[in-house]
Amino acid sequence: MFSQEDVYFLQSVSNVLAGAVERTRTERALRESEARATSILETTVDGIITINSAGIIQSFNTAAEDIFGYSASEVIGKNVKILMPPPYRDEHDGYMRSYHETGRERIIGIGREVTGRRKDGTTFPMDLAVSEVHTQSVHAFTGIVRDISERRRLEKEILNISEQERRRIGQDLHDGLGQMLTGIGLLSQNLSRQLKKEGSTLVEEAEEITDLMKEADQYARDLARGLTPVDLEANGLSKALQRLSDNAERLFGVDCAFDEVGTGLVHNATAATHMYRIAQEAVSNAVRHGDAERIKIAFASGSEQIRLRIQDDGVGFAPENIDGPGMGVHIMNYRARIIGGTLEISSTPDGGTTVTCTLPGTASPGANNSTNGQRVDGSSDVTDRPNPGSSSSNGRSGGGGCPVAH
Repeated sequence: MFSQEDVYFLQSVSNVLAGAVERTRTERALRESEARATSILETTVDGIITINSAGIIQSFNTAAEDIFGYSASEVIGKNVKILMPPPYRDEHDGYMRSYHETGRERIIGIGREVTGRRKDGTTFPMDLAVSEVHTQSVHAFTGIVRDISERRRLEKEILNISEQERRRIGQDLHDGLGQMLTGIGLLSQNLSRQLKKEGSTLVEEAEEITDLMKEADQYARDLARGLTPVDLEANGLSKALQRLSDNAERLFGVDCAFDEVGTGLVHNATAATHMYRIAQEAVSNAVRHGDAERIKIAFASGSEQIRLRIQDDGVGFAPENIDGPGMGVHIMNYRARIIGGTLEISSTPDGGTTVTCTLPGTASPGANNSTNGQRVDGSSDVTDRPNPGSSSSNGRSGGGGCPVAH
């Protein structure tokens, strides 16, 4: 027979063993959970980076290594600004200080497109989503990044194909239909003269046909000019913008003015064409959706940048409608990005809309997202220069920045 003390002893031993078994199970489950989490982090196609509150990199998964060209051992323990191109790396520490002091964040919880910097110094566009982890013992940020260079390349290719097709159709209209209408117009003009000499009663009808043919010929030429708007000369964009202004007045019945500051010479036809399309879309939106009565197209150039701005006095639109289902604003953003520029759209329901496209004055032909050799000569009094790389819609920024914490 066991004494009461023996029973208590055996119960104590049993409790200790049960606790040990439970701890073993918990530790095993924790290790398995950590292994699964590590496996997920290391096999995901997106780069996952964590930094502490001081901006020091704590973890760097395999996908991030592939994206940035660094091994995890090369970046862990270093400031995350190593993954940023200038000037954003210089601004990062100030941003972190401002965030800790004021609590104002720019993309935490919303994400945006930013510019990253690889180990070899090249830059690339990437999507960035940032979340904040804040517990009693841990304050950290997690960034999920995705290299979208291929997406941007395909977007650029699609737009280029679209422009080539526009030019082909425009050339066919000019050389084919336009020439035919001109020839028919001359024949009808000769016919009306002959009928007038003969005193025919069909003179008025013949003259009306001649006038209609002239209108059709002019309309076809306007269509052709709209499809191939920018001449290959360096000042072709200025001429095209002036024609756009004139045609807006003539076709839409609005007061449209074009103002040029400096002498902007865009030597790259692709960049010039995309800037023209941005202006064309902005003018069209002002007339069709903004009910504008006055539109101003301004083209300014300086030693460091050129700027295209379209302002209207229309009804404007609510900020939430900027990212609506229509493709116009999205295409304008794409056009600005693929030529190395930035786009900013600001609008209020009662203050009209302003669309601003800014390009650097010089760009290397081989640079990522560059204008492929675009060069601008001249000077300008433009002083309200935006931060380089920022692209926004009513304040939404889409340029470079902190790959994790901005």
